[in-house]
Amino acid sequence: MLLKTINLKSINNLKHHLILCITLLGAYVTFAQEIINDEVVKEETVKKDTKKTKNARKVDGVAAVVGDYIILESDVDNAFLQLQAQGVNTKDIESCQLFGKLLEDKLYAHQAIQDSIEVSDADIRRNVDFQIEQFLQQTNGSMEKLLEFYKKDDEKSFREEMFEINKANQLASKMQAKIVEEVEITPEEVREFFNKISKEERPTFGTELKVAQIVAEPKVSREEELRVIERLKEFKADILENGASFRSKVVLYSEDLASVSKGGKYTLNRKQPRMVKEFRQVAFSLQEGEISEPFKTDFGYHIIYCEKIRGQEYDIAHILLKPKVSSEAITEAKERLEKVRQRIVSGDISFADAAKEASDEKETRDDGGQLINPQTQDYNFELTKMDPELYAQIQNLKDGEVSLVLKEEDRTGSIKFKILMVTDRIDEHEANYARDYLKIKQLALDEKKINTIAKWQEEKILDTYIKISGDYRNCEFSNNWLKK
Repeated sequence: MLLKTINLKSINNLKHHLILCITLLGAYVTFAQEIINDEVVKEETVKKDTKKTKNARKVDGVAAVVGDYIILESDVDNAFLQLQAQGVNTKDIESCQLFGKLLEDKLYAHQAIQDSIEVSDADIRRNVDFQIEQFLQQTNGSMEKLLEFYKKDDEKSFREEMFEINKANQLASKMQAKIVEEVEITPEEVREFFNKISKEERPTFGTELKVAQIVAEPKVSREEELRVIERLKEFKADILENGASFRSKVVLYSEDLASVSKGGKYTLNRKQPRMVKEFRQVAFSLQEGEISEPFKTDFGYHIIYCEKIRGQEYDIAHILLKPKVSSEAITEAKERLEKVRQRIVSGDISFADAAKEASDEKETRDDGGQLINPQTQDYNFELTKMDPELYAQIQNLKDGEVSLVLKEEDRTGSIKFKILMVTDRIDEHEANYARDYLKIKQLALDEKKINTIAKWQEEKILDTYIKISGDYRNCEFSNNWLKK
């Protein structure tokens, strides 16, 4: 198995192990799998009638059975292909190792069913829709070519298999999360974790930076906002009074590119926050067949049509229009930030105070512009792991130096300006308990979770029907899959 009790020689070994586990867990998206009954499993082959005709077709051999799930002989090869497609170097990953990971995933999914863990069929189907849309981009929108590539007879059977695959993956993920949800680490355990690493084997942490920024966004005029609101009101009136198609309006005018191809449709669940607060509040206030008044979110202005209500779930469609900024507003934003930069450089105000006073980025403004590392949720960015775009913007800055005004444009065409400063730098150093406590604490917690999962696996393997066939019986498993 991959998830096992580890006697650490270094913190870096554990980090490498965790990255591999996470990578493998996310890779199994298109493997051929199916739920079966124990009594119909044959040791060597499984037959599958995908067209519901009298002609059964041999897929391939059964490599293993874990509870209610099978692993086909082709699944390991598919797993390698999936990892390689994601850019993972599979040179050092052995077939037996990957096969062991597949066994683990099936054990999680099987036990999730026994523990009555639930997943949302609607969410899974939406995920399948998204995946197929991504696949179709590789075949220029041709479903026929896609089915030929995956050796499927029709779209319905392809979607059904994708549904079962995604469902098993979600069950496995939820089961693993449940196993470790109550695992906590005490300061004494962190200290013990660190002390068991000999000084000679303590890892070196790379250079870390703290970065702050001040953002200026061009202001949309009130006249432009009123124009967009009036346009949305016209759409609503045309639909209600003249019978115009909401879907047609979406296709022709909506600027939510992610939903245009689906007619602007989303399914919202009261128990699962998904959209921004304002969007959800309006959506859940509507009755079936009702269209909202125009309202504003951070993305622009919307109207929502409530198509159907199914208990806690709402099928809605929406139209998004984004007010346009004028060239004068863009120039004003740049000049405004130039003046802020000059005040900082001349010493009239500190960077932190200028951020609190002038930045348009509410997420960082109150922290003096300090950026938060999305991976670690603290202010430190390890130089070698920094986002390439951010690194390019600060790589030549000296400590305390303010960058020139930089223009940034996202994929939707929205423009903003920013200035950056490296506010602190910690050079490459050997792991230090006091300075690096948060990193060490997280690694100690990760190790404890791995050990908890290993113990759980050991117990559940003994309680679960498992059969391994063919050459895979010769693998040297870390887990007792063969129950010897």
